[in-house]
Amino acid sequence: MNKIKAGFVGFGEVNTPREFIDNRCAEAAALLRRNGLELTVAAPVSDDPAGREAARARAELAAGEWDVLILAVAGWIPSWAVFRTIEEFKHKPMVLWGLSGWRDGERWITTADQAGTTALRAPMAAMGYQFKYVVSRFEQAWPVEEVVSYARAASAAARLRHSLIGMAGYRDMRLYGTMYDGVALKSVIGPEIEHFELLEAVQRMDSVAETEVAALAAEVRRKWRFTKDPQPGTVEKSVRLYLAFRGMIEERGYAAFSFNDVDGVKKLLKFAPAGAMTLLHDRMDISTVPENDCHGAVTQLMVRYLTGQVGAYLEFYEFFEDGALMGVPDYVPAEIVDGPVTVMPNAFGSFGEGLLNVSKLKTGPVTVVRLGGGFTLHAATGVAEAPPAWEEAGWTPPAPQLPSLKIRFDGDTGDFIQNVMGQHYIICYGDHTRELNDLADILGIPLILN
Repeated sequence: MNKIKAGFVGFGEVNTPREFIDNRCAEAAALLRRNGLELTVAAPVSDDPAGREAARARAELAAGEWDVLILAVAGWIPSWAVFRTIEEFKHKPMVLWGLSGWRDGERWITTADQAGTTALRAPMAAMGYQFKYVVSRFEQAWPVEEVVSYARAASAAARLRHSLIGMAGYRDMRLYGTMYDGVALKSVIGPEIEHFELLEAVQRMDSVAETEVAALAAEVRRKWRFTKDPQPGTVEKSVRLYLAFRGMIEERGYAAFSFNDVDGVKKLLKFAPAGAMTLLHDRMDISTVPENDCHGAVTQLMVRYLTGQVGAYLEFYEFFEDGALMGVPDYVPAEIVDGPVTVMPNAFGSFGEGLLNVSKLKTGPVTVVRLGGGFTLHAATGVAEAPPAWEEAGWTPPAPQLPSLKIRFDGDTGDFIQNVMGQHYIICYGDHTRELNDLADILGIPLILN
């Protein structure tokens, strides 16, 4: 994951012994650094009548590059001193963090931290500041996880503003749920989607050197576990398509990638692209989803920037009383594979043979999430288990067991179903609902948790 860059400034009243303010602000900053934040620190600010300390802190903060400003209130502080410090950074997300006192023998010593924060919370909200209010509680560990989560979400939101998604074609299978409004997406979430024609990939495939194709095809045959021998040319087609897509991704700096699968590669090129995408994930650090799934690709970037995980896609095949069978009919990134990458040369319906990825997937606690067309995030947590024996009708016998998981939802499956946003959901391992909630808050969009 990229370093989370944050500004940090502490506050305490001019009449409070300065060492109390300085020491606890330094302790808070050190705690944040131990939890992965890269800080631009301004020395603590008091309410000196001339406002010199606020001006000094503004200059110290302005000298750094950061995505979120952490206000560590270490004691009572008249609100004007805080606003004079932070007003020029109002466009940035902030954390209003009240620290806490300490015990001295039988006594609890306080500098009235929460008097400072409670005097600030409502005015900050009324003035339109975008912030999270975090309170440290009596004789409890400081809630650094809450601060870091919001900082991570602010960093993700900043990265989304500058992200470019590559898209070969548009609206595969004439689906409605994969479409998007480009102006609204740029305005609300931030990414740009750049479209190109599949013809460009075909032209690149034709120009790849035969020696490069042969060398990489031989490596693929050695590295992957094949369930049976592929037909002549199947591996080479996958290698050519991979090299074509890779070239465009590298040249244009795509952060995520999608493509016209069924009505594109399969229909026009007469082979399944699963092998090329499996190879793409072996060789490149990028998130991908098929079928021109625009909001799916955006969701992948959200997950990637929040968690550092690849954000693989899964789609629904069946619902159970307590969850869902989720899998993919093509490829999965090696990051979520349990064991070796395993491929089966196979064909589906009238499409030609491709290298179907049939790897087993990792199990454990998961979060599944999708951004809907109205910019609503829908997420659920659960436990991913090995799936029962099953097959999808239509594959050339013997039918494969597709990469899949049985996910038991923590919440009510019926509630999840009634809010489902599409056939593709993005999976990440662990419970990341706090980060998703913080990101939704920063972006100003709803989050539905089932």
